[in-house]
Amino acid sequence: MSEIKKTAMITIAGRPNVGKSTLTNALVGEKIAIVSPKPQTTRNRICGVVNQGDTQYVFLDTPGFHKARTRLGDYMVKVVRESVADVDAVCLLVEPIAKVGGAEQALIDRIRGEKLSAVLVINKIDTIEKAQLLEVMAAYSEAYAFDAIIPISAQEKDGLDVLMEQLAKYAAKGSQLFPDGMTTDQPERQVVAEIVREKLLRNLDKEVPHGTAIEVTKFSERDNGGSSAPGVIDLDVTIYCEKASHKGIIIGKNGAMLKKIASHAREDIERFMGAKVYMETWVKVKENWRDNANYIRSFGYDEQ
Repeated sequence: MSEIKKTAMITIAGRPNVGKSTLTNALVGEKIAIVSPKPQTTRNRICGVVNQGDTQYVFLDTPGFHKARTRLGDYMVKVVRESVADVDAVCLLVEPIAKVGGAEQALIDRIRGEKLSAVLVINKIDTIEKAQLLEVMAAYSEAYAFDAIIPISAQEKDGLDVLMEQLAKYAAKGSQLFPDGMTTDQPERQVVAEIVREKLLRNLDKEVPHGTAIEVTKFSERDNGGSSAPGVIDLDVTIYCEKASHKGIIIGKNGAMLKKIASHAREDIERFMGAKVYMETWVKVKENWRDNANYIRSFGYDEQ
């Protein structure tokens, strides 16, 4: 493995559900950020790490930039604003639509104000014709003088090599920030909580999953009797929701929905941890927690 001599800090920004977490996972090469078809899936800034040659890339996957409706929403927007600053470059990820939306314009204004290097990354190009892509490129070229405009499909991993070639230009001399083999700065408890939340987003409808928060109250590895193989990991996970009616929906008839969510989550957690997992899950109600600063902090969304 080459000695790391350069680093590049790259923010991936864009509106909700544009594919930021899918792109981060594709670049890192493993699942570190949760993905669902629903907007506002990412709540925290998630750091993904990639070593290529003599360069270490640190990707900041941010929540979608949107109009906040709750104190949690305020926090998510604040995370985005702070992420679009003090980095080597910003990837503005957009849909293949030939119009600059309000969220995109706000991010462009932020990039301009911070005088940052920026690359426009047009995602989901597998869903449009080439003529439409040229219209998208023209619309954004008028809005801002991006260093480059790169069409990709994060889902299909198309165009990522071209993107990495461009991002290599922003690397500066510097020592390695994260040790070899480390792909994210997320604590293991937080990764577990986010995986459970992803399964809620994928299996539940409408507002219910957005009103949930996850707390991992137990995370312990059983003694493996001196074996080098990883021991079984015991997890206690509590799902908090905002309404008693939501609790019933999450649990489902005879507990079927909760069993499904927990089973799917456990499979992903075992893949991430490389070990067997035994997980117990509970559902509790904390009314209107998204507008309570103390609850927001207790669930790891620190406003400081």
